Amino acid sequence: MVLSKEKTRDTKGIKKQRFVFIDQFRGFIGVLMLLGHSSYYLNSVWKNLDPFDPLFPTWGQFILRYAGYLCAPGFLMMAGAMVWWSYNRRIAKGTSDWSARWHLIQRGIFLVIAQMTWVNSSWGGFSSFQPWHFGIIACIGISMIFLTLIISFPWYVRLLIAIAVLIIHPFLLQITYDPGITWQEVLMQTFVDSGKFNKYPVLPWFALSVLGSVMANGWLKIWKTDMKRIAMSLGIAGVAFCLAIIVRLGRGFGNIAPFSDFGSYSFFVDQKYPPSLFMNLWFFGMVVLGVALFIAIGKISPKILGVFSIPGKVPLFFYAMHLAIMGVVIKRADLFYREGEVLESLIGLGVMLIIMLPLCKWFYGVKLRSKNYFIQMI
Repeated sequence: MVLSKEKTRDTKGIKKQRFVFIDQFRGFIGVLMLLGHSSYYLNSVWKNLDPFDPLFPTWGQFILRYAGYLCAPGFLMMAGAMVWWSYNRRIAKGTSDWSARWHLIQRGIFLVIAQMTWVNSSWGGFSSFQPWHFGIIACIGISMIFLTLIISFPWYVRLLIAIAVLIIHPFLLQITYDPGITWQEVLMQTFVDSGKFNKYPVLPWFALSVLGSVMANGWLKIWKTDMKRIAMSLGIAGVAFCLAIIVRLGRGFGNIAPFSDFGSYSFFVDQKYPPSLFMNLWFFGMVVLGVALFIAIGKISPKILGVFSIPGKVPLFFYAMHLAIMGVVIKRADLFYREGEVLESLIGLGVMLIIMLPLCKWFYGVKLRSKNYFIQMI
């Protein structure tokens, strides 16, 4: 018996399938992201913190920072999984190939526009308009557009494409460029490197999005039972961890930051901006393992993870609204802005969840009932 699905109705009254563990996992990484953002706005460590520096003064600060490392790979892989599901569902309903792709391309374009208009400016509480910056939402959008072009390929072809991109990316990082020259900065930081213009270059994260679409073949179609999903996911995660450790032990290709000894703190801390091959393999395994755990917990106690479904059903709304609220109330109004530490960051998380969970539940209801194009894109 499969316990991981529920059915809702779209605006035309047609039943559509939701995979509860996908919503719950997206909601979980959304909450982790909110924790990181709460720390960003309320934690005094950010007054002097270099985001590229892996060292932190206390274990509490360490956990606050690294708890969110699962978010970007999680969101990219879940987005890839949903691109695959949406495309195949539309094709099965009789939609033409181009129409199914165009729907997803529009979604990707919308995400890029949302990044450049709403998201960038919301960080500062809309005190100024900041369109010329890319970020995680734009990265997801461009990755979605690229994935749409290959989404009809067999899963093993997409897997080979993802592997090829992951292997090529470390070589592309060797390209030298001048960040003072605009076209070089924009080109390199959009696709390859990280810097002031963009911390989330498309190519390595696109590879994770493609891997998410590959995993969707198993999670949402081939593996018919939860036990099969769990067993296969655990096996694939184990392979990913082994490959990551092999790459790391090589101390060369696929590594950016050095480490002292196997199993040491430094062994597991490589670079995220941009991600090394080791980091991408490791967090691919972490996401697959996380999904397996959510499926397993859902079988034992279906209701225990239910709260995560609330933001997980409307992840873009959750992201855009919590940033706007925190940007206006904390940053622009200067209410406890970077005056606290770990405890204050946790309090901020709790307060924001009290605000955001009812808002997300309300907006999901609006989205189910509405035929408005803009609302459907959010």
